[in-house]
Amino acid sequence: MRRTKIVATLGPAMDAPHVLKDMINAGVDVVRLNFSHGNMEEHRRRANEVREAAVKAGRQVGIMVDLPGPKIRVTGFADGQVELNEGDSFILDPRIPPESGAAAGVGVNYHNLAADLKQDDTLLLDDGRVVMKVEAIEHPRILCRVLEGGTLSGNKGVNRLGGGLSSQAAGDKNRQDMRQAAALNADYVAISFPRCGRDIIQARESLRDLGFSGGIVAKIERLEALAAIDEIIKATDVVMIARGDLGVEIGEAGLPAVQKHIIRQARCLNRVVITATQMMESMIENPIPTRAEVFDVANAVLDGTDAVMLSAETAAGRFPIKTVIHMAQICIEAEKQDAARISRHRIDTRFSRINETLAMSVMYAANHLEVKAISVLTESGKTPMLMSRISSGIPIYALARHPKALRRMTLFRGVYPVPFDITSVSAPEQHAEAAAGLVRLGAAARGEIIITACGDLPGRGGGTNSMKIIKI
Repeated sequence: MRRTKIVATLGPAMDAPHVLKDMINAGVDVVRLNFSHGNMEEHRRRANEVREAAVKAGRQVGIMVDLPGPKIRVTGFADGQVELNEGDSFILDPRIPPESGAAAGVGVNYHNLAADLKQDDTLLLDDGRVVMKVEAIEHPRILCRVLEGGTLSGNKGVNRLGGGLSSQAAGDKNRQDMRQAAALNADYVAISFPRCGRDIIQARESLRDLGFSGGIVAKIERLEALAAIDEIIKATDVVMIARGDLGVEIGEAGLPAVQKHIIRQARCLNRVVITATQMMESMIENPIPTRAEVFDVANAVLDGTDAVMLSAETAAGRFPIKTVIHMAQICIEAEKQDAARISRHRIDTRFSRINETLAMSVMYAANHLEVKAISVLTESGKTPMLMSRISSGIPIYALARHPKALRRMTLFRGVYPVPFDITSVSAPEQHAEAAAGLVRLGAAARGEIIITACGDLPGRGGGTNSMKIIKI
């Protein structure tokens, strides 16, 4: 069984008949709706299709809405895209109307961009695929020279090498996007470009006011965010290492060490972590990944990431189903290594909560005994998440009655959500019923040892306080 979860971005490539169903059957755990592209009607239709397909497949599939946030982007081109060559002159000008860009220049969505730049600055467009040098500034126009050419299409990001661009708020658009995410009943909302923990706290408060009760994902994309990484992790539920913009700002050579540090800190602080961007990029056009991509995915798994994410590979690629299948196979092979199964997570630290102490005790016992599976009765999914912080090869079956909790757990490494009405059994029967549930699932058989965990008050959140080691 694959423990590392797969996040797949929805887009036109998944709109063909049966593709979404086949993707879910291939192993997608969470789908991402990227609000930087498409319209609300498309997002609503795709969300409904995901839920219908998940029910038919008998699987739990989460939905993540990714808010564009205050990202600086070029606007659109009259012909959809342009081809830029080294040495070409190119103008960025917020006065150029949307969808009117050409080979000579294009609009930008940040009217004060010129004020943040100076001559000889290096600009990286579309995650660094196109590189330009600022030759002159005629406010608000920015006159550039192409250093590295390529195809540039509309709505692509603009970064400055070294970071520091000051676009702050996404304004009315961001508030409208939050409102739409709440209306879709998304399981997670991803916040783009946070600089500090307060940005995440404010976003959570705004979403809560709109009726959103899901998890918050902090996308680490800015150089400034690295200086406040611990406070951002503590303020959020999930951290996404968005390597596109982050790599542009800090330089590609710095990414591996930063990725490992963020994964380690997220797990240490009991948060979930996603590794994202260009993981299987070549499969947008090719049916098999490169060896470098295989190593990239495998190393993220060995580092302890909860999930790996696909972007354009599934949203616009030619082989979305094959991409998911290849990624799943890579994850499974990486998880066979001892490094993915052995843990000393917080072994020398004290615990502050009863459910955390219980979760750690279960996992330490399971890792040092021939345990076949773990079953935990949960209301919110908190205890299974805490369990999943410890590296292990033992599956954690999380039995929950609330659909929201079941879908939220689709991001937790090694956790398999199972619908179960905990209020249907009395407290003394919980351990026996949890064990029977594993037998019904085929997760345990006669003679095998399992561990069950639950609380004294069925249906009450945060009360997990007992474990039992059972031989079937």
